[in-house]
Amino acid sequence: MADIGEKCAVFGVYGKRLEVARLAFFGLFALQHRGQESSGIATADGGKLYVHRGMGLVAQVYNEEDIKKMPGHISVGHNRYSTAGGSKVEHAQPMMDTKERFALAHNGNLPSTTALWNYLQESRESDKEDSDTRFIVNALASAMDQGDSLEEAVKRIYPLMTGAFSILIMGTDRLIAIRDRCGIRPLSMAKVGGGIAFSSETCALHTIDAEFLRDVAPGEMIVVDESGVHSEQLAPADPKFDVFEFVYFSRPDSELLGKSVYGVRKNFGKKLAQERKINADVVIPVPETSNPVAIGYSQASLIPMELGLAKNRYIHRTFIQPEQHMREQGVKMKLSPVPEVIKGKRVIVVDDSIVRGTTSRQIVEMLFETGAKEVHFVVSSPPVRFPDFYGIDTPRQDQLIAAMKSEDEVQQYLKATSLQYLSLKGMIDSIGVPESQLNTSCFTGKYPIDIGHNAKKIMFDARG
Repeated sequence: MADIGEKCAVFGVYGKRLEVARLAFFGLFALQHRGQESSGIATADGGKLYVHRGMGLVAQVYNEEDIKKMPGHISVGHNRYSTAGGSKVEHAQPMMDTKERFALAHNGNLPSTTALWNYLQESRESDKEDSDTRFIVNALASAMDQGDSLEEAVKRIYPLMTGAFSILIMGTDRLIAIRDRCGIRPLSMAKVGGGIAFSSETCALHTIDAEFLRDVAPGEMIVVDESGVHSEQLAPADPKFDVFEFVYFSRPDSELLGKSVYGVRKNFGKKLAQERKINADVVIPVPETSNPVAIGYSQASLIPMELGLAKNRYIHRTFIQPEQHMREQGVKMKLSPVPEVIKGKRVIVVDDSIVRGTTSRQIVEMLFETGAKEVHFVVSSPPVRFPDFYGIDTPRQDQLIAAMKSEDEVQQYLKATSLQYLSLKGMIDSIGVPESQLNTSCFTGKYPIDIGHNAKKIMFDARG
């Protein structure tokens, strides 16, 4: 999944007796894996908004003085993933309206902003080059200019947002959480120190000693203010949670749909071993997402698992661009083989997916160079044949190797001894949630929410 990235993480806190900026910092720190381009925190004290945003990792963006300059009892935070055309601090979130009445943090993507654009034509507050998040901010601001409260503005604009969104909106005196009707991106609610917290993943709740309450439901709006917690269903729920959260994005210590991500990934490995028998000496994961998969595979196959690839855990800490020939062998900057585990062995290497195929090919080549007798490439998801339009930064379809090549051709490209994907049924069974409640669009081309003009980019005859 080195070729795919999540766009962002959101985190928010409401609590009169809490240091909400500090809690937001540690929440975002725990959610660093969901975005490494920029980070931002906004707070409110009942009358005024304060914000600090910057480029880089959470630990680089804030210092103690920054946190002290953000007083208040409400906070929203955001980590952003780098996507095409947006590597500037202006694109960092939370975003505020021009009158500084609210701040908004968004995880997801609106593949169509036509309805929002049409609505904004009357106020002329947006440019067609604006991001989907800026469209939402401007539409909410326009509704408030017409006399709506923040809550009323959310209700008015909600039907115009076509796509995937888990959004936190902080006014001067309230915190609002909303999810799209399909609940494609995650968002959880917890209680902490007499207050309420929201997080993209449950792993961040443990960091601040918060107690998980429940997920924000698809189509739901939750408002937290001085009078308590209020819920309203803004659209009928049609659950379609994104399976890539289980495959790759979420941390293994998170829970999604009441399922342990770690447990689901172990199930992927067990199912892979059941679907095809491979004679080999050792199972090694591509760290770190595939570690639980390899454990499950080893347990089911009785082939020992070893850590045959060591990961440089600080690879994201530098903004120095590598020299050209290093870029071409970029996997060697991130992973180093352990010869003792690999040399002279028939190796099963487990990864979470194959996207463009370049990274996978480099891994196979590196293992053979280290002395592996055989390299069997095993993947804990089906072939990725379709791009995502709901908040995951995927290549165009013609850059997805499984869309352009058959499984045999992919194996030949990787130069692997064999290639195995987890079947779609095996993946669904491993999760333990009905397929009707999951978004599998990257594998099937079935998009549960209208993707607008992006439909023209799809080759529905992607090779099977």
